[in-house]
Amino acid sequence: MADERTLAERLLAGDKRALARAISLVEDDDPEGWELVREVYPHTGSAAVVGFTGPPGAGKSTLICALVRHQRRLERTVAVLSIDPSSPFRGGALLGDRIRLSEHFLDPGVFIRSMATRGALGGLAEAALQAALLMDAAGNDDVLLETVGVGQAEVDVIDHADSVVLVLIPGSGDSIQALKAGVMEIPDVIVVNKADHPLTDTMVREIRGVLSLAPAEGGWVVPIVKTEAVRGEGVEELAARVAEHRAFVEAEGLLSERRRRNLFNEVLGIAAFRLRRELEASLREDPGVQSLLDDVVARRLDPASAASEVLARRARS
Repeated sequence: MADERTLAERLLAGDKRALARAISLVEDDDPEGWELVREVYPHTGSAAVVGFTGPPGAGKSTLICALVRHQRRLERTVAVLSIDPSSPFRGGALLGDRIRLSEHFLDPGVFIRSMATRGALGGLAEAALQAALLMDAAGNDDVLLETVGVGQAEVDVIDHADSVVLVLIPGSGDSIQALKAGVMEIPDVIVVNKADHPLTDTMVREIRGVLSLAPAEGGWVVPIVKTEAVRGEGVEELAARVAEHRAFVEAEGLLSERRRRNLFNEVLGIAAFRLRRELEASLREDPGVQSLLDDVVARRLDPASAASEVLARRARS
């Protein structure tokens, strides 16, 4: 007998196929997808959304796999959204559903999805928060977001998560770069993975030194957790620290404030994306704009002045 429920009803009931279809609609910017988000949005807000960021090779996927295993032992349902590099040919996710998470594919309490960045400089695709909202609406207890790993541009993850975990590894130049303020300002928990490395303790001291220079946000002292994700070591402590941060922001009234900021940035991001698309469509064939471009190419007009003229023309139209 065919299931006569709507896509939204099936998604709210926890149907994985409905969730997968809904995310595809949003990712493709299909009007049906945005209508679906509108319909299920009142049912969101219950999941704990945790973002994982850090340099490539830090072991984020392996760490998430171990954390999912831990959360499933606690009988919590988990959804994972892995943001992968875009294919230069088709724009899709290069890595697909993460191989390292393959042990969880058949677990009915786990949902795994990859999404392409499609050029998003902050390591997260435009539709990432919408996908997280859909995962939340589907009844998952935890939603884990994994970014592609693009160095200091990783700051976008803070606009998509209740808690942010920064994953670093000792003995890596990328890790030292990650100690710079642009990235060190965002984590709520720091993980030093592959902690069997001889430089682990040195790196922990360096991180503590950097953290001591900045005041704790709202009184939260960022913990540093040493893990060996391949063997599952330190994962229980990581889960405890993330849970502690969640309890802290809820108790201090910071969760609603953080989510308000996140949603404001998402509204702004979607509006900017749509405005850019409309602007490109309306100006690509505009003879006046092409004339301006000719002047820029001939060095008669600078790009900033040309952009100001384009905006002025749009305002007059």
